Parts: sequence; structure tokens; C-alpha cells
Amino acid sequence: MRILVVEDDVQLAEMLMEALTDRQYVVDIAQDGEEAWDFIKSLEYDLVVLDITLPKLDGVSFCQRLRSRNHSLPVLMLTARDTLADKVTGLDAGADDYMVKPFEMPELMARIRALLRRNQSAASFPDMSWGELYLNSSTYEVTYAEQPLHLTPKEFALLELMISSGRRVLSRTGIIERIWSLNDPPSEETVKSHIKSLRNKLREAGAPDDLIETVHGLGYRLKQL
Repeated sequence: MRILVVEDDVQLAEMLMEALTDRQYVVDIAQDGEEAWDFIKSLEYDLVVLDITLPKLDGVSFCQRLRSRNHSLPVLMLTARDTLADKVTGLDAGADDYMVKPFEMPELMARIRALLRRNQSAASFPDMSWGELYLNSSTYEVTYAEQPLHLTPKEFALLELMISSGRRVLSRTGIIERIWSLNDPPSEETVKSHIKSLRNKLREAGAPDDLIETVHGLGYRLKQL
């Protein structure tokens, strides 16, 4: 899942990014409201962690703009102001939850998990499959023909993206945008390296060599069943 952190305190933003990345979220950081709005227009997010006091466009105005454009993604608002009026203002602007700084990281992570669960469609399921390939997004388990695969977080995210995309070709640039932070994107060679490693692990589990196809000049996709 992809989370946008909007926070002008660089140290706090980096701390949040590290904590969320450790929990396998893809994280982008914006340091003002207008930069955050550019991110929202460019990418799909699962949640926004939003400071209320921001340069250029404050958190309340950002949230109001978000809701006026019918964006329904959850917003967790952060503020140093602990008054009932401030909480009401934030929630009335469209925030889904509200935390006061300083906060305990375990509680913040629990609030984030709760918002993400609440926002999941009732029709969505954690189980994904492609022929004999099986992936569970909740338990991070992957098997091929019942043989377990031990994947790195990025390999798991890459395989999850490929299964959910079906036969749609994924370019290296598109893969980078989906599973890496835009604040520190890797080179396309890194994508090639992850594809190679993923193919090797699938092959060791008994999958055919061409389960992940290379569409020359375009990108990658899973083999037709």
C-alpha cells in the first residue's frame, strides 16, 4: 500500500517514512500542501498522513480541497494543538482520524492499520493466484505448486503487482512508480535485478522459465494461462 506523508518537519517526516517503510508500506513525502496536491494528482494513494500546519496550503485547506474533488482516501491528521475546537475543525474538513503531537509510534501505526482496513472494499480479498502461483497479501505467503517461496519485500510487492495486473504489460518506469518511493527512486537496472531474482526463485519452486515474460521494448507481464 502507498502512503503520502505531508509534513514540513524534516526529522519527523523521515522518522515516519522509516517506520512505515519497515512495515512494507511505500511512502512518499511532501513538505507543503501544494507539493502534496501534485502527488495526489499524479498517483493513487491508500492513505494520507497530514500535518495541519503546513506552508503554502495548510492541512485543513488541503483536506477540504481533497473532499471537494470527491477523493475518498482516508486522512489521518497530525497537529500540535490539543483543543476540542481544533479537532472539530480537522474532522469537519474531512479528516478520518486525528492525533496530537507528540505521539507514540505504536499507536500511530495502529490508527493507520485501522484506517486502511476500514477503507478496503468488501469485495477485495487478500488471496491472489495465477495458475499454480498463490499469494496472500495479509500473511505475505507465496507458493508455487504448494512449494513456498521466500521473497524479499520488494520481490513480494513486484509479484503482487504483476498478478493484480494480469496480462497488462508493466514498464520498468511504471513498476518504479508503483512500488518505490518517488523521493528515492532506483534505476531501471534495479528493476531488472529484482525480476531476475524473482524468476530464479520461481524456477527453483518448479515454475516455467517464461512465467514472467519480457515484452521487448515495453516491459514485463505474466505468461498467458
